[in-house]
Amino acid sequence: MHLTLEFGGGLELLLENSVKVHKVDVEPKHGEGKVAMRGLLSWVKSNLIKERPEMFVKGDSVRPGVLVLINDCDWELCGGLDAELEEKDVVVFISTLHGG
Repeated sequence: MHLTLEFGGGLELLLENSVKVHKVDVEPKHGEGKVAMRGLLSWVKSNLIKERPEMFVKGDSVRPGVLVLINDCDWELCGGLDAELEEKDVVVFISTLHGG
């Protein structure tokens, strides 16, 4: 499944070369027809996050303070961790936490 993943608010610094936009191909887990957000988060942690994964994920979800949008819609309105993604969806992760 082809997806576009975007990282902002400093989350891009956790990725290799601090690239903000990633065009990726994610396969559903064995036996599942679609990719759910829960599986995508695991995939991102394993394949894109290069340092300090605790700044992105906590348990099996995103860390509090990380805004997640699926096609410009709050992921909580789409089903949260159980939201099923479609071909060519755009998923945005934005950190709303800033040090000071």
